[in-house]
Amino acid sequence: MGGALTDGGRVEPLGRVAAVGSNGRYSLDSIGSAVGWRAPVRILIVEDSDRLRASLADGLGAAGYAIDVAADGKTGLANARVIEYDLIVLDLMLPGLDGLTLLKELRTHASRVPVLILSAKDRVEHRVEALRAGADDYLVKPFDLTELLARVEALARRSRGISTNRVEIGGVTLDLAGKRFSTAAGGLVLTPREFAVLEFLFVNAGKPIGRAEMEEHIYAADRPVWSNAVDSAIAALRRKLADAGVHGLIETRRGLGYCVSGGHSSGARGP
Repeated sequence: MGGALTDGGRVEPLGRVAAVGSNGRYSLDSIGSAVGWRAPVRILIVEDSDRLRASLADGLGAAGYAIDVAADGKTGLANARVIEYDLIVLDLMLPGLDGLTLLKELRTHASRVPVLILSAKDRVEHRVEALRAGADDYLVKPFDLTELLARVEALARRSRGISTNRVEIGGVTLDLAGKRFSTAAGGLVLTPREFAVLEFLFVNAGKPIGRAEMEEHIYAADRPVWSNAVDSAIAALRRKLADAGVHGLIETRRGLGYCVSGGHSSGARGP
């Protein structure tokens, strides 16, 4: 669903509504929030318009992203310095510290986080100045939500070294846009937590991921995490992958964590 987003209005979110918690974190009120799950991609929105900030959080949260928000430049910069975000959506005209200065501060301190500028400044020189200061993309207000989502998806892929929406490893295919995993035996039926764990391993293929890092990227800050939640999800994934004829895809690296490798495929088990 599309819709123009402006400082003075909001659109209905894409299928699921994001609700703000006391800590400023938006989390899904669908089945995902029931298990404390959030997507591996964590986004900071820095926007001073309350209505537009809420609309952005609703739309991006409903698309499955984990959202933090800041209403001014100083708060946004402070968050970006202590939290490793996958993407920052940044307004230029902000109180306290303007968006361009915030961006320059990040780049001065060697931050490589992708930054998408949202601004009513629509002149060529404004776009050129922001891009030369280190912005990765620039979208003029008002804009269509579907275009924003497409740009966010592209930047999130690029930041993880992924050039397409499809990632195939060891006979398992991840459709990043459709949020689906499939094998030669068909689609994998996964819980939200299982999907988030496997997706995070896929986009970090070849890199061992420890439990603490996985919990940080998958569970909302205001949700309790079971001590064996990640291990339980991994065990369930291995069973489901084996049922689909995929073995050895998820490795355990002792003392380091879990890692997705090539794996190997065989015939899927019958019912």
